[in-house]
Amino acid sequence: MEYYVDLNSDIGESFGSYKMGMDEEVIKYVTSINCACGYHAGDPLIMDKTVEMAHEKGVRVGAHPGYPDLLGFGRRKIAISAEEARCYMLYQVGAISAFLQAHGEKLQHMKLHGAFYNTACNDEKLANAILDAVEEYDKNLILMVLSGSLIAREGQKRGLRVCQEVFADRGYNEDGTLVNRKLPGAFVKDPKEAIPRVIKMIKENKVKTADGKEIEIVADSICVHGDNPKAIEFVKSIRQGLLDEGIKVQAVDTFLK
Repeated sequence: MEYYVDLNSDIGESFGSYKMGMDEEVIKYVTSINCACGYHAGDPLIMDKTVEMAHEKGVRVGAHPGYPDLLGFGRRKIAISAEEARCYMLYQVGAISAFLQAHGEKLQHMKLHGAFYNTACNDEKLANAILDAVEEYDKNLILMVLSGSLIAREGQKRGLRVCQEVFADRGYNEDGTLVNRKLPGAFVKDPKEAIPRVIKMIKENKVKTADGKEIEIVADSICVHGDNPKAIEFVKSIRQGLLDEGIKVQAVDTFLK
């Protein structure tokens, strides 16, 4: 049996004179990127540079819409209406799509950021507003969402292209959500622990939670972070570990139905 997986990373998150992450390095090892669209991070010049870099490397690009919260980096939950969620998503997807068109590329997917992502995982009204917006924009646009989440299930019911995302470097709760960043077990920092973990997610559709229980999971794409030198080594190790196991690492659009 052949196994395929996408490796994605959030980049383009600098802003003006402020540099965030190690984009030039991490893009060498991933197959898809999620580019900030100016709400939680990023600006027009950085978006253009990020898309250009992805084009040169042959890496596929996704929109990474966040809450309008530069100060909080989009990680603070903001009470917004369903209509606001729909419009915020469309606005940011439209922005990055313009840069992709300018570079002769097309948007592969959409992945929400931070608190926007987490809230849409279990808020039915917000999730359906996002799905409405995806259908209005392009029914073939891939929706990259947390594996097993409400928005993943609702997207599948609508017949949308749902890419279920897992995290190589984050801990899981029993309900499939991610462990709060402030709590013990939130992060997996050792590649020797992460590599067999993600291989099990791909081949057996299972992952061990922070409290030691095993839950079901689907891994179409693995999110990896590369915002410091050690994280870059982590990304390299994950990719090589997958290849060594015979797992094909390629952009999700090439194998997702």
